Amino acid sequence: MLIGPYSGIDLGTLVLMVVLFVVAESISTHVLVDDEKAGISPSSAVALAAVVLVGPAGAAVVGFACCLALRRQILVKRAFNGAQYALAAYTAGHVYLLLGGTVGVPGQSDFPEIVFPYVAAVLTHTLINSLLIGLLMWGLGAGRAAGPRPRRWRPLLALEVTSIGYQMLGLAIAAVWGAVGIVAPLLILLPLFIARWTFGQQIAEARAHEATLATLCQAVETKDYYTRGHCMRVAEGAAMIAAELGMSAERVQKIRYAGMLHDIGKLGVPTKVIQKTGKLTDDEYAAIKLHPTRGYEIVREISFLDEALAGIRHHHERLDGRGYPMGLVGMEIPESARIISVADVFDCLTSTRSYRKAWSVEEAIAELRRCAGTQFDPKMVEALVRAVSREGWQTPDIAEPPGGHYGSTEDTELEGSNAPTSAEPAKRGGDEATKAAESTSAGVVTGGQDR
Repeated sequence: MLIGPYSGIDLGTLVLMVVLFVVAESISTHVLVDDEKAGISPSSAVALAAVVLVGPAGAAVVGFACCLALRRQILVKRAFNGAQYALAAYTAGHVYLLLGGTVGVPGQSDFPEIVFPYVAAVLTHTLINSLLIGLLMWGLGAGRAAGPRPRRWRPLLALEVTSIGYQMLGLAIAAVWGAVGIVAPLLILLPLFIARWTFGQQIAEARAHEATLATLCQAVETKDYYTRGHCMRVAEGAAMIAAELGMSAERVQKIRYAGMLHDIGKLGVPTKVIQKTGKLTDDEYAAIKLHPTRGYEIVREISFLDEALAGIRHHHERLDGRGYPMGLVGMEIPESARIISVADVFDCLTSTRSYRKAWSVEEAIAELRRCAGTQFDPKMVEALVRAVSREGWQTPDIAEPPGGHYGSTEDTELEGSNAPTSAEPAKRGGDEATKAAESTSAGVVTGGQDR
């Protein structure tokens, strides 16, 4: 900004651009990206309009005005944000001039030639912003892995690319500036402000939905010490599978909802049955097998669940038709249910239960693959394997069950056995999902359940 030059810049235009930039930056939309807060604001449109109207030096002044945004920020953040915008706007301005762009209000004769240098300026602005943010995150250690899951850069990149849409509007602001002056940004950005408000309302509604479902999850998990956090982990695993399969964000969210509520029907199962550590009686086993249908009946009137309802109702079906409640075979089972089944069993196997300690992730994956084609959809199993190998998996931290032992002596012996699969299910307590067993071996995955 000290280098300039400022010759030929209209001071009134520069001041108005600074004011508009500060206002736009102060009303940025906050969104969650990878569980962290980020912001999208129309200020980048004003910054790019400044490149055309007041040139590189003037655009740098406008960008540095980010320091004056009306929000709670410590001084060092204000300084960084201001310098970031100033450098990005200054560099974009010189690229714009280098490729034949002219400073001032563009006229009809300047089109379409002005479009190419302006697009180049937009891409330069985005590149410099992304580079500076990336360097900052790397310097703070935010770009390196924290725990079992590394930071996912794709959502951050998508957020930055999305801002290009705002920046392209800068040329429209510059084009009508000569006719209406300060009203130009209002004419261009007002529809976006309305859309922003609508978007904010949708986010608030989605958060309310999330909070409601989380409360229902907690109600289920209070019945069993071992299932604390199980519903949310199944939801996360199901979402990982759905995303790996390339499903739309909307479908991924619906399947995530199904994972959160897949065991909601356990509210209708007596607590003594849920927490039983020995084998189940026939009546107890029958009560457990009703929980998918009961869960469906509890939540079927919640309209926004949509596809999630099928996942809740059929997540204990098996490809070979030996599941429940309807004994569906193969692709008759809804896709969402096939996803939930894999995520449910994977979390069960990698979690501590009353009758056994948690399996390692590698052991659980081997077991899922062994049962693929009979119990699980192989495509869903491999999608989970790919997602877990890339993003990791956080196993629950449960050192040992209440009382300090895992089930009965009989269960302990079975845990280490390699007995062949029995045609008649052996009913055992302590099972997270349905307490049904398809084998005398405690290590075998059961009809949509862990062992």
